[in-house]
Amino acid sequence: MAMTCLNNRKNDSLILSTIDELVPLDHKVRELEEAIDWNFIYPLVRPLYSSFGRPSIDPVVLFKMLFINFAFGIHSMRRTCEETKVNLAYRWFLGLSIDDEVPNYSTWSQNYIRRYGDSEIFDEIFNRIIKEAIAYDFVDLDTVFGDGTHRKANANSRKHENKVVEIVKK
Repeated sequence: MAMTCLNNRKNDSLILSTIDELVPLDHKVRELEEAIDWNFIYPLVRPLYSSFGRPSIDPVVLFKMLFINFAFGIHSMRRTCEETKVNLAYRWFLGLSIDDEVPNYSTWSQNYIRRYGDSEIFDEIFNRIIKEAIAYDFVDLDTVFGDGTHRKANANSRKHENKVVEIVKK
């Protein structure tokens, strides 16, 4: 009877490589980076940032994180932040090295609320990014879904039914 060989994992290997070398050339983030000019964001958001205080997170990083949500079907910023910690392609797309800290979901949402919540700049930037993505066929507009119901998903369908109840005396 043959013995199964145990895997003696050694995770202490030193790899001499860059993130750029580890992200496949045909990865979607490379196509997005090449197709969309993200620099248009800086002049639009400049009035929303102060020149005093500690350095802020790059606004392009914040919008790219949102676009990762959109492009890869991730449905929460918390999940996007967690995925970015372990996904080298996302780190490459955001311009983060292995050692750079990934902004957490609270930082992202507070930036959205405090900087963009009361302005139309957020919508303007996001719409422009989507238009560029559509122009480069990153967004498929062939199928559009709409929900036309007027009740919540977990609604009780029998809520409005009248019932006859017989009262029994004891």
